[in-house]
Amino acid sequence: MRFEDYHTGSFFDEMFEAGGEPRAAARALVQLLETMTDGELLRRQQSAERALLHMGITFNVYGDSAGAERIFPFDLVPRIVAAAEWNLIERGLKQRIRALNLFIDDVYHAQNIVKDGIIPAEIIGTASSFRKECVDMNPPGGVWCHITGTDLVRDRDGQIYVLEDNLRCPSGVSYVLQNRMLMKRTFPQVFESSRIRPVDDYPSRLRDLLESLAPASVESPRVAVLTPGVHNSAYFEHSFLAQQMGVELVEGRDLVVSDGVVWMRTTKGFEKVDVIYRRIDDDFLDPQTFRPDSALGVDGLMDGYRAGRVALVNAPGTGIADDKVVYTYVPAIVKYYLGEEILIPNVPTFVCAAEADRKHVLARLPELVVKAANESGGYGMLVGPASTKDEQAQFAGRIEANPRNYIAQPTLSLSRVPTIVDGTFQGRHVDLRPYILYGKDIFVLPGGLTRVALKEGSLVVNSSQGGGSKDTWVLADDPGAEA
Repeated sequence: MRFEDYHTGSFFDEMFEAGGEPRAAARALVQLLETMTDGELLRRQQSAERALLHMGITFNVYGDSAGAERIFPFDLVPRIVAAAEWNLIERGLKQRIRALNLFIDDVYHAQNIVKDGIIPAEIIGTASSFRKECVDMNPPGGVWCHITGTDLVRDRDGQIYVLEDNLRCPSGVSYVLQNRMLMKRTFPQVFESSRIRPVDDYPSRLRDLLESLAPASVESPRVAVLTPGVHNSAYFEHSFLAQQMGVELVEGRDLVVSDGVVWMRTTKGFEKVDVIYRRIDDDFLDPQTFRPDSALGVDGLMDGYRAGRVALVNAPGTGIADDKVVYTYVPAIVKYYLGEEILIPNVPTFVCAAEADRKHVLARLPELVVKAANESGGYGMLVGPASTKDEQAQFAGRIEANPRNYIAQPTLSLSRVPTIVDGTFQGRHVDLRPYILYGKDIFVLPGGLTRVALKEGSLVVNSSQGGGSKDTWVLADDPGAEA
């Protein structure tokens, strides 16, 4: 397969310059792909898809009557990130997560950012993700958001923006690890002689982080991953990470709290649990503290957490920083807590709670992307240019009924990467979700999950909406940088 018929169009292409020349970081890969005989790359793509099937790399789609479990689509052409660009991304993500952690801690304590007029009190008070039960809580080391997945996009002009923050239970890192394993099998010669930064140590780094949060008196911490169960959309990831870390995968029914200590039922009797990596939303964690009808959580878990007898990752209450209205204030949050200008800007955003913004949004629904403040997975969203008049009318009604719950953004021309479609290379839109671990220091996994909108022209990359993924190659140094 060759790229002679591949066109970048009017979009920023991650692999090719506008004139059709490969970008410096991608030249070696383009040369390799073009040396393959007809059908060889397609055979390798089919082999990768069979491997996904055999390994059971799946996700679940809620409300899908055709069957909940699907193989996660994977495209063999990777996204390549040059070393210099990644350095900026890494610095920007560390800056952002450091400021957001300070913000969360402040919100649940003195709320100085509100008192100083940076964020209106009603924005915090009306946030559905604000947990009054977490006021005055002090997580180990003062860190609330230990694991973050921050969504990045690139617009037509090449500028990278933060699209949204995911601090509650960010998912997808298992696909990063599996994608890399598949690529090593498919192109072993590339990795033997390349400068691609590794991602394989993520599970060991994650376990080290989790163990570091155990109570100081514990010499050999026991860690468990708490899952809602097999019907959750990310269950594969929960089981995969537990297996990779060598820790237990548990459901709420496997745990019991006695005198603030969490115990796990085992075939040998009850064993103490010191750290829980919870993949359950706040509402369902503890029916005594949050939703009393939750059958997924553990009675009394929050009592043990408050007493310092068990650590929870991420800390309950972090969802306040996921709120898409709070997102609009992140540049001000960075400035307030760190005294710095933000390194990776937000997408320009209209807040429907503000009357002037709301009028602007309602008048331009066919042009904008409208999002609910606390939805994820591509749900609760209107993509204006791809919407019908009926859908626009429905969203107008929702906005007018509950303006606090909606923001709107320009429809970005997301960058593209060549993707194998019907035996040819075709451009498809992508975003990037890097993963950040925050313990004693901050570690950014070099790469992340490149999600690709497999439908032609689609800007929605979520797997639940028909998207797939690619491996992300971060180069250790830039080709020709020494010249």
